[in-house]
Amino acid sequence: MPDLPPLTSETLWAILNDQLDDDTTNRLVWDALGYRYDPATEAWDTSAVAPEWRETYPTPPDFIESRPATVKLTRSIPAENKQLLKETLGFGGYKVNELVPRLTRRATMTNWLLSHLQVQGQLETL
Repeated sequence: MPDLPPLTSETLWAILNDQLDDDTTNRLVWDALGYRYDPATEAWDTSAVAPEWRETYPTPPDFIESRPATVKLTRSIPAENKQLLKETLGFGGYKVNELVPRLTRRATMTNWLLSHLQVQGQLETL
């Protein structure tokens, strides 16, 4: 997807700190999942999207607004990658007064992106 920031620790912290806009944050996950928008047809190409995502979400979901989509994202993180936020970024979590759905979903998206990088063998490039 054009105009996406690189997946660096700075970008991931910007997601966690709610400094990266929702659209870009969603597009980073969509891109990693394989969703591609074709402006010529004005439709989403899902040929690179895993069947379990393509069947449930033929168009990419808004992970910040959709609890079911975020739950699916959480469940798709391998068990050995569940602690990457803490292990890789040193993220200690949010304070109690910050535990709101939008931030916890951003943390899930960030952890999923870290897991994606790990699975792709690209995590050490952060």
